[in-house]
Amino acid sequence: MPCSTVSPTTAPAGSLFDIAGRVYVVTGATGALAGSAAGYLAAQGARVVWLGRSQEKLDAALAAVRAAAPTSENLALVANVLDRPALERVRDTVLEKWGRLDGLLNGAGGNMPGATITPEKNFTDLDFDAFRQVVDLNLNGTVLPSLVFAPALIKGGRGAIVNFSSASAPQAITRVVGYSAAKSGVENFTRWLATDLARATGGKVRVNAVMPGFFIGEQNRRLLTNEDGSLTARGKQVVAKTPFGRFGEADELHGAIHYLLADASKFVTGTVLAVDGGFSTFSGV
Repeated sequence: MPCSTVSPTTAPAGSLFDIAGRVYVVTGATGALAGSAAGYLAAQGARVVWLGRSQEKLDAALAAVRAAAPTSENLALVANVLDRPALERVRDTVLEKWGRLDGLLNGAGGNMPGATITPEKNFTDLDFDAFRQVVDLNLNGTVLPSLVFAPALIKGGRGAIVNFSSASAPQAITRVVGYSAAKSGVENFTRWLATDLARATGGKVRVNAVMPGFFIGEQNRRLLTNEDGSLTARGKQVVAKTPFGRFGEADELHGAIHYLLADASKFVTGTVLAVDGGFSTFSGV
């Protein structure tokens, strides 16, 4: 039986999940899931950098988080995740303000109609320009922020990157061809970067991903629900394949993200953590 040496610890109870004072950059922070996560991190005492493309939406998000967590420290900056100079300015601003970076939550992403195949169409009807834009946003919009912010994590000697995968990455889900391809790339990139940074930093910088199941947002609301709130045919299919029998709520991602950013997961890297009510485990029959 292998033996190991256990080092004594004087850390207080609960410290594995303590993120108070840590600095996290959240991309896509005006979106439903990433925005909810950013607000949660702020409420836990983290210093949160909110990145989005709309100043108006960022202002609204900050007003909400300040009302919910008045003592929280937040910084809202306009930046496109595909604009390297803008991301570099954000990095420099954060380091100048707080002198450190502890983590990156790559929450920016989304889909567009042209990159989907509706029931009356087939693959040959795909709008390739739209496909390319969706892949660019979801995959390159994860790679580029990681490229810009990783050096600060490495220099600081610790940190975590958490990416967003999707239930459409490990299995074929009809219609969402562009989004599925992009998120599959995100999963592979997560494992690749996790390996690279683990070897470069002795395991001090970790990279993981959460894989949300089906959550209702503005982009998919009309796809999954009718005007009266009842389920569409597509919504019924999703719920039928989800053992929990419902869609997820944004706050149900908080625990998984917290775990992957905190020291509680300090020996975890390259993993994709499903938060999907069992969707990925069930064949549907």
